[in-house]
Amino acid sequence: MNYIFKQTNMKKIILSFAAALVTSLTFAQDWALDKAHSHVGFTIVHLKISEVDGTFGKFDAKMTSSKDDFSDAVFDFSAETASVNTGNDRRDNHLRSDDFFGAEKNPAITFKSTSVTKVSGNNYKITGNLTMKGVTKPITLDAVFRGPIEGRGGKKIVGIKASGTLNRIDFGVGTSGPTVDDEVTLKISGEFSK
Repeated sequence: MNYIFKQTNMKKIILSFAAALVTSLTFAQDWALDKAHSHVGFTIVHLKISEVDGTFGKFDAKMTSSKDDFSDAVFDFSAETASVNTGNDRRDNHLRSDDFFGAEKNPAITFKSTSVTKVSGNNYKITGNLTMKGVTKPITLDAVFRGPIEGRGGKKIVGIKASGTLNRIDFGVGTSGPTVDDEVTLKISGEFSK
């Protein structure tokens, strides 16, 4: 009798675990980045008077979410440091050097979100850990979510625009001085589908 009771309880535990696992697998869905409709850029002030814009030509990102309001979304992002482009070869080569990104030793900038908080309407805060030149620090981005809408083939599509600022000196990127500001503004837009 005791053996049958233990066996029945064990079956219930296994079934409960299996149901929870299936539920989590069913609802946690990956959203793939459409790179043709996405952009990763930054702006920095030069000599306190003018702005220089740059982009990263090679990047990738993934979003995983199970909720319709994306409040449980998780973002993984990476950009190749060697793909930096400010429209000036000499400056870009300097940015790839050890003085700034150190692209040879640090080939990627990565971001992994730790929380997504809905502020109001389509406005969110995305907090996570940014790693650049071997240094990892938390940052928070302001984000606007658009959609989802239904695209071709019945795929769901969502657009996300995120922006924020960081201090490049905190990451060991360049030195502080009068030529360029320490603060950099990030501007990221992505189109994701599932």
